Amino acid sequence: MIDPRIKSHLVRGLVVGLLACTSATVDARTVKKHQPAAPAPAPAPVTPAPSASGSGTSPIAPVLAAKAWLLIDMTSGQRLTGENETARVDPASLTKLMVDYLTLAAIRDKKLTLTQAIPVPVDIYQRVNRKTESVMFIPPGKTATVDDLLHGLIIQSGNDAALVLADAVGGSEASFVEMMNREAKRMGMNTTSFRNPSGMSDPQHYTTAADLAILVTRLITDFPEFYPLYSQKEFTYNGIKQGNRNLLLWKDSTVDGVKTGHTDAAGYCLIASAKRPQPEGAGGGDRRLLSVVMGTVSSDARAQESLKLLNWGFQNFDAVRLYEANQAIATPQLWKGTEKEIKLGFQHPVYMTLPKGQAGNIKSTLDRKDPLVAPINAGDRVGTLKLMLDGKSIADLPVVSLDTVPQAGFFGRAWDALRLMVK
Repeated sequence: MIDPRIKSHLVRGLVVGLLACTSATVDARTVKKHQPAAPAPAPAPVTPAPSASGSGTSPIAPVLAAKAWLLIDMTSGQRLTGENETARVDPASLTKLMVDYLTLAAIRDKKLTLTQAIPVPVDIYQRVNRKTESVMFIPPGKTATVDDLLHGLIIQSGNDAALVLADAVGGSEASFVEMMNREAKRMGMNTTSFRNPSGMSDPQHYTTAADLAILVTRLITDFPEFYPLYSQKEFTYNGIKQGNRNLLLWKDSTVDGVKTGHTDAAGYCLIASAKRPQPEGAGGGDRRLLSVVMGTVSSDARAQESLKLLNWGFQNFDAVRLYEANQAIATPQLWKGTEKEIKLGFQHPVYMTLPKGQAGNIKSTLDRKDPLVAPINAGDRVGTLKLMLDGKSIADLPVVSLDTVPQAGFFGRAWDALRLMVK
């Protein structure tokens, strides 16, 4: 039998050793937290949950008379269906969405103001053919306000407006094109290459339906105060009234944007967005869908095919709020902390887009990084919630700590260290 005094010394040595290991772990965590954080990736559409086709409970996706298409539920960020969405396509005037984004960023950064008068180059219509291209008819050699130029860019799809704004924001068309490509890469538009601000066809001027969805998602998310401009049906400038080419603004009152495009190479293209209320049983509130349709044969066709896609998404799916912000989905044991338990969940509401009536069939499994050891800060990732439907994985959601819990004192840490060894 071990002498009690010897046993006491052994336990004390064991505790000190365990605390030294604990301290080393904490130091490593502290160093890691002080390293520069990697830039957050731009929001991008994610894979649907579940797939819009191929499941027994999933509706059959429509086939469109177009070269490529994509449907995104912006409430959840999920892709509902698509075809050839990663194939290179000519963006035509959809290019002007990036011109708009960079102009609004310049306004946000106080480099421009809406009332600022911008000089119009005297050679503007040598750079733009107003007989064959969309223009807002800016008088050469005069000035135009940034606000008018934005209206002409978005509503009238003016190539002249695009070039004047490019000069104002970038200093020159060439340097602005460089800005366009840098911003595209920053957003994660990795299959996009711009060669001009107006969208004129060029072999090296291309994008994809998926990349355009990223751009529009950022535009709506980052500059919501300017988004109503995309629903304006007409604009009069220099005594000339022109209508918005998005026919869906007249066909469906829930459609509030976004932009049309057309060249011989691109065909007729339309990015459309609609916001409609959904039943309380599905979470209530408004739900926004975004459709990208590329390469149809006419203006009427792009409107018809886009509406077909939007209606299918609204009729067959619900965006269900699964978890509220800061709702505890688990309260596991915490070791070596001032609290014995810690709340886990999500810092933002979690929505999932699901076939109608399927929300009750979701199964979930929480994989945790056990044992959870203090210190832990609110927002630290501590596990993954795996969601299943019809026996298929539909999403892996990062679970974070909802609490900040510091380390316990010396004896609390020592006691938990011994308990962990026994466990």
